[in-house]
Amino acid sequence: MSELALIQLLAAIPNKPTCSDNALSIRFQAGQMWGILGPNGVGKTTLLHTLAALLPPASGQIELNHQPMSQLPRLTLAQHIGIMFQEYQDGFPATVLESVLLGRFPHLSPWEMESERDVALAYAALARLDLVDFAQRPLSSLSGGERQRAALAALMAQAPQVWLVDEPTNHLDLHYQVAAMGLLAEQANVGKVVVMSLHDVNVAAQWCSHVLLLYPDRPPIWGEAANLLTQDNLEPLYRQKLAMTTLNGKPLFVPVA
Repeated sequence: MSELALIQLLAAIPNKPTCSDNALSIRFQAGQMWGILGPNGVGKTTLLHTLAALLPPASGQIELNHQPMSQLPRLTLAQHIGIMFQEYQDGFPATVLESVLLGRFPHLSPWEMESERDVALAYAALARLDLVDFAQRPLSSLSGGERQRAALAALMAQAPQVWLVDEPTNHLDLHYQVAAMGLLAEQANVGKVVVMSLHDVNVAAQWCSHVLLLYPDRPPIWGEAANLLTQDNLEPLYRQKLAMTTLNGKPLFVPVA
């Protein structure tokens, strides 16, 4: 089982000075489902890209299974860490199946074609996201929500130990929001690490075991969701008055006009 450790990490957020008070020392452990919360522009996406080794940190270190990520081969990182971006960009014309099969690329040798097992894994991912009937359609013909589900299917086909997901419910209707979060919860339940950026605090309250709160004007805090998702912590996070009730034993927050 994998662990992703942040050691005095500062992400390099564009046009924002770094401050040692904002350094992150967190262990994202197997079985945990983390939500990164904060207002627009606070650096949620930048942090995810840093965790995926797509951006260098401003300072500090990230370790994958107690090894510095900066010293690991890119192929090793791709086999262990997967990222789903907030917006899917079409790099080239492809069918939905072909786009999902890209998730298998880190597991293939150079010039190796996908095996029957790879194709079966891709179809299993499409089935899990209710996209089998879309397999041969051009990816460009899909709606925003359908592309979001295809991107999640590609991540599922990749089968990483660490799932980094930027706004997993983006563009999705309510049914598929629940389906997407259910899939991510399943991954945590079987021992994967799941770290997500989220706009909706209620999604975090319903699904996340842990949260990281990124404030624009004070040091971040992190820990178990049940302890940190309170009005006292969230109102200054969003600079918004909130009312709170409960749903199925978990908090539900409503902005007060």
